[in-house]
Amino acid sequence: MTSLRLRMPEVPVTSLDPRHQKLIENARIALDRGNLDYTIEVTAQVLKVAPGCLPVRKLQRVAQLKGVKSKGGFMKALGGLSSAPFMFGGGGKKEPAKLLESAEALLAKDPTNVAALKMLAEAAGGLGLPETVAFALDAVREIEPGNRANLLALGAAWLAAGKPTEALKMADEVLKTKPMDAEAQDLMRKASIAQTVTKGNWEGQGSFRDKLKDEAQAVSLEQAAKVVASGDMTQRLLDEALSLVAKEPTNLNHYRSVAEAYQKLGNLEETLVWIRKARAQPAGAADAALEKQETELATTVIEKHLKAAEAAVAVAPNDPAAKAKMDAARAELAEFKLSQSKRYVERYPNDYEARYKLGLLLLELGQTDQAIGQFQQAQKGPQVRVASLVGLGRCFKAKKLFDLAIAQLGTAKKELAQMDDTKKDVIYELGACYELMGKGDAAIAEFKEIYSEDIGFRDVADKINAFYAK
Repeated sequence: MTSLRLRMPEVPVTSLDPRHQKLIENARIALDRGNLDYTIEVTAQVLKVAPGCLPVRKLQRVAQLKGVKSKGGFMKALGGLSSAPFMFGGGGKKEPAKLLESAEALLAKDPTNVAALKMLAEAAGGLGLPETVAFALDAVREIEPGNRANLLALGAAWLAAGKPTEALKMADEVLKTKPMDAEAQDLMRKASIAQTVTKGNWEGQGSFRDKLKDEAQAVSLEQAAKVVASGDMTQRLLDEALSLVAKEPTNLNHYRSVAEAYQKLGNLEETLVWIRKARAQPAGAADAALEKQETELATTVIEKHLKAAEAAVAVAPNDPAAKAKMDAARAELAEFKLSQSKRYVERYPNDYEARYKLGLLLLELGQTDQAIGQFQQAQKGPQVRVASLVGLGRCFKAKKLFDLAIAQLGTAKKELAQMDDTKKDVIYELGACYELMGKGDAAIAEFKEIYSEDIGFRDVADKINAFYAK
């Protein structure tokens, strides 16, 4: 049997023996009727002769996960996940085919066993089944969505399977929490290149009708698995995390797990509650990552309330109560962002990007003098120097100190080499300042620079036409 299973390629259901196709169709019907044991038994039989038939493996996993749900409780198998990067084609100490058998046996007992899922991925890599590798690691991601090593491994698996778009998503997930992650950036670069040159995957074996049929089957099974894993699995993980908090109330990881589960369930308010509970712990008060998460979540929750208030006004524009609620929500959001930004700058005074953002908030709220102070400090940071000069220019313009505004904007203009939208904005501001000073010729000279590059930028065409019409 081992010799038959080595290096067998991934195949669609339509490529199976007709008898096996009929069995799988019966297994699907049995799944719909709740006969999980029959579905699991039949899929196991087919996978013995066609381990590369991924739709069958997905069907089996749906049945296995539903079996866990029907039995109740949560099988504790989360301790087997290694933080080491996954290596494709390694095969472990066993031959890939034997490793696959071991993984399947473990998953038959507990489909939430992370170690077994990693074993399945490793075996699939050794057998040359890249999509099965991705399937197994994606199942790990459903259980431990924040595991960086697994996300990177999953991205690499998607890339090997010829699905760069999925690989990009995994790289993005890592970069959201760690923007400077070198491995994630490398994955992003490789996936972007692959996405550019990929033309699709409709040229393979089988008829067009077969491809459509198998594609529909695969999508249907994958969505079914997602429903089970994303909904029921998340609820089980939440229940488990809540029980762990009760047992170990000072362990921040348990609070993070609860918050993460609530966030996956879409309950942002409860997510914020648990992040704040974590921050209330002695170790959480000084945790910078938790502090950042709390700020971002609180902002998102207030923004959510503001959108709801704006929607209410759109429905009833003449309702004073709705408008008052919207205005209050806007004021709350502005005040929260400002207070958090000030607090952060006080703690990290040399974070020039944070100072620049604070300056923008102050300028937007009309606190121009305070904004000037922040922009003056922020221009010391190379990454936000030009943007801070522009901020200063706008502050001086708001105070009608046009000569000072022109000096700052002129410096920013010189430091911008490329005529992109940023430079066009700077030049437009310069022209506007000259107009306000009554220097029409100097103003039109600035507007002409934009006009010669982009006739459609703002209203420069109208200004130029009006000038020559004189």
